[in-house]
Amino acid sequence: MRILGVDPGTAIVGYGVIDHEGSKLTPVDFGVIRTSPDLPCYRRLALVHQEVTEKIRCHRPEIMAIEELFFNKNTRTALSVGEARGVIMLAAAEEDLLVEEYTPLQVKMAVVGYGRAQKVQVQEMVKILLGLTKIPKPDDAADALAIAICHAHSRRNPLVRKGEGS
Repeated sequence: MRILGVDPGTAIVGYGVIDHEGSKLTPVDFGVIRTSPDLPCYRRLALVHQEVTEKIRCHRPEIMAIEELFFNKNTRTALSVGEARGVIMLAAAEEDLLVEEYTPLQVKMAVVGYGRAQKVQVQEMVKILLGLTKIPKPDDAADALAIAICHAHSRRNPLVRKGEGS
């Protein structure tokens, strides 16, 4: 199964594509989509939508795994991430791609086995699980790969899907 993991944002969207066969995880592609802060919000969202659509068409994943929006102290940031999630999920819907959402806790549980793991622990496990020589950069790409790994692991472990076991 090919999985597209997405770490949503307006300025930077992380993406990671992996193949999951049996217990084997293989990295296919990862990186970030950047938008200029000089552009108005609606233009940035249009670019995110366009670039995500291109990634879907290029890699033909069977499913998109995306980080669920969690409440943030900064309302402005939460709203912009929500808008980005909307256009990213629209791109998936337009390409008839299934979407699964995971909380940061679920991602940490699936990748590290501990829901309160530090970011560097998650990144190190992404590197190990995908057989990479170094931690994927930038952080948003590593986060997207972690989200994709979370979906791969949640297919085998229903406790991850429910967010239990922390």
